Formats: sequence, C-alpha cells, structure tokens
Amino acid sequence: MPKTWNPESWKSHEARHLPHYEDAAELAEAETTLASYPPLVFAGEARALKADLAEVAGGHGFLLQGGDCAESFAEFHPNNIRDTFRVLLQMAVVMTFASKRPVVKVGRMAGQFAKPRSSATETIGDMTLPSYLGDNINGIDFDPASRRNDPQRMVRAYSQAAATLNLLRAFAGGGYANLRQVHQWTLDFMGRTPWAEKFSQMADRIGEALDFMEACGIDPGTVPQLQGTSFYTSHESLLLPYEQAMTRQDSLTGDWYATSAHMLWIGDRTRFPGSAHIEFARGIGNPLGMKCGPSLEPDALLRLLDELNPAREAGRITLISRFGHDKVEDGLPRLVRAVTREGHPVVWSCDPMHGNVVKSDSGFKTRPFDRILREVKGFFAVHRAEGTHPGGIHIEMTGQDVTECVGGAVAITEERLGDRYHTHCDPRLNAEQSLELAFLVAEMLNEAAGSRDAEVSADAA
Repeated sequence: MPKTWNPESWKSHEARHLPHYEDAAELAEAETTLASYPPLVFAGEARALKADLAEVAGGHGFLLQGGDCAESFAEFHPNNIRDTFRVLLQMAVVMTFASKRPVVKVGRMAGQFAKPRSSATETIGDMTLPSYLGDNINGIDFDPASRRNDPQRMVRAYSQAAATLNLLRAFAGGGYANLRQVHQWTLDFMGRTPWAEKFSQMADRIGEALDFMEACGIDPGTVPQLQGTSFYTSHESLLLPYEQAMTRQDSLTGDWYATSAHMLWIGDRTRFPGSAHIEFARGIGNPLGMKCGPSLEPDALLRLLDELNPAREAGRITLISRFGHDKVEDGLPRLVRAVTREGHPVVWSCDPMHGNVVKSDSGFKTRPFDRILREVKGFFAVHRAEGTHPGGIHIEMTGQDVTECVGGAVAITEERLGDRYHTHCDPRLNAEQSLELAFLVAEMLNEAAGSRDAEVSADAA
C-alpha cells in the first residue's frame, strides 16, 4: 500500500455527504469503542472474494450483488435476513444452471445503512431538520431528537451487522444452501406464479442431476460445493468515521483491510478528484466497487483507476454502471472503450436501479420493472458490441412481499404501491420480480456465451 496512506489520511481531503456530529467527544468515544471490537470480516475472506472476482473479470463467471437499499434497525429480524438470502440463492442457481458459469454472490447486507442525500436538510411545514442519512447516523422519524446525528448509532449498527453476518455464515455453510434443499428456497407467498413454476421445474432437473451423480457412485453429500456456498457482504463506504474505526492491519501481510465488509464501493457522488472517500479506499486491500454514471468522463475514470489500482490487479475493481434505461447505450461505450484501451482488468456490473426512479401519481417513488429490464438489456448490448464481458448485476431487492417497484409478471400497479411499501429509502424489487429478472438475465448470459463461442469457432476456422 502507498507509504503516505494511513487509515485517517482521508481527513486531509474533501469529504462530502458525511454527517456533522455536534459533540466531538461523543464521536471519539464511539470510534474508540468500535476500534476495540473484533473485525466483522477477515483479510483472507476479502482476498478470496478478490480471487473470485478476478475470474469474473477474465470472463469466467458472473457477479450477483443484491440486497436492501438501506438496512434499518426497525426491520432487523432473522426471517428478513433469511428470506433475502434465499432469494439471492434462487437467483444465483438460476443464472448458474442456465449459463454453466459460477456466480459470485455478494449481499448488500450487514452494513448497508448510510445513504447520501441531495440536501442536508428536510423541511415539512414550518420545521426544518437534518435529512435522514441512514439508521447508523440518525432516525427516519421527523422530529429533532430522531434526526440528531448520534455517533452511538454506529455502535448499534456494528452489533446488527455482526448478528446478520453470523446468521448468513450459518445459512451459507450450515446446510441451508445445500442444493438438495433447492425446492425449499421458494417463498410461500410467491404461490404458483409463472416464475415460481419455472424455478420448480429447474429444481426438478437439478434433483435429477444429483440423483444421476449418486447412481454413478458420486455421493453429493461428500462434495463441499454442493453442501454450502460462499457468500460475501458489501456496502457503500460512505460513513468514513465508521470505516476508519473498523480498519485493521492484516497480521499475515501487513496490509490494511476494511473489516466492516468483504467489498466496499464508492458512490456516484463521492468519487470526485481529491475525494476523501477515494483516499480512504486506495489504501485498503479489499475488492472495491465504483459507481459510474452519466457525469463520469473517460479520462476521469482512468485517473481514478490508476489511483485505486495502480498494480492493475484483477478482481480489485468492479465498475458498476448506472445510467438509466435511455442513456446506457449512449453513455457506457466510451467508458468501456477507454478502460479496455488502457488494459485495466475490471469487472463490469450493471446497476439498473438508480437511474430509473420515478415518482408515481400516488406520490410514491417507484422503479418500473420494464425500465430496469431495458437498462440490463442495454448493458448486455453494449458489451456484445464492444467484445467485452458483461460481468454482473447490482440490484436493490428484498425477500419480503413488498409492493415498491411497478410491473413485472406480478403486475404491480401504481394503485397497489401503498399496499406494502416498506422501504426506508428507495424502492426494491420483491422476491417474484427478483426471480423474474434472474431468469431474464440468464437468457442474456446464454446469448452472450453463444456469441463468444461462435467467435472462437470462427477464429479457429
């Protein structure tokens, strides 16, 4: 790592979207407490994810990154964690079965609390208060006590993240992710929707394949890859006091790692030149994501890549495009060409959520499923045209039976948004919509693989 870097060197750079804490002593106390706590993840786990992502960058896998827009203290419940985890399992197995390529599973879980805001304050009637910035900073209720930026919320967020990670590790390695359980992953409320039916049929085929293996003398019960799965966590590296307090030096390598999550990403609003968030990220050994939107110029992107990954290490950087359904095919190609020309080994991932938020006539923010799908199709089209690998998808979703995004096979209408609109921030895909998207992405992966195979055959001829 750069010699001039240390976990608090970000403080000498411009920091946007950080909360103001009124009591410096209270903040210092919370930071000291966090710094004394055990790491949530370990350097070896972060290196394992980086190795998996290096395979994706080389065109040999796919990244599925999904979870809550913003985790909350109020919705913290083991059933919610379990249901989101199993929808991600369903999506991953659909993509793996269809594409015959490994899927790297990364949750927006166990730390995705803080959210940037376009305005530092919010006004309702004649009262103006600080904006809600996420449960690890302040509360969503519109009153002065709730909206106070409270450093102790970081300590509570750590405890919730630790409990979440404990449960995720148990699910991933304790038998719940066993492929023999694939039929049990479908949530009860999904009923007999077309996509639930299609998943059931696919699960039957997986069961038949396992039976065939067993008949051939291969006991699926002794194959670790069939008994469990690797599952990683990620969140936006926004609240730098928390990230600094959770940064540790690896005893094996001497390198610094953020131990709050396996992967951190830098948002569209904090990746500017001279950014404190870029300064922090460049010194940690974790895999990094970076959001890329319409405002990002190719030269600026290349400078950021040189700063964050000067050694050009495969698996280190995932570029998460977020353009909007009507801008992706115009805006993304110039970034892809620049990165390819300079030889940076990146994972290209698609965030079809953030550029497609609209306000419904009923007043709810929503995301139309058809726009989400159009951006994903545009993303795949760009990479097909450029000869690059469409390496992943980054979505906001939940295993809960919510009505927040309109459309999809379940046909959620604007009139139904108020039925179960529970998000603390932006609208999320529900389980049915997430599974539908997985099947559609699987089709695109098959088409992309078919095109590559055809090109290889033509070159060989």
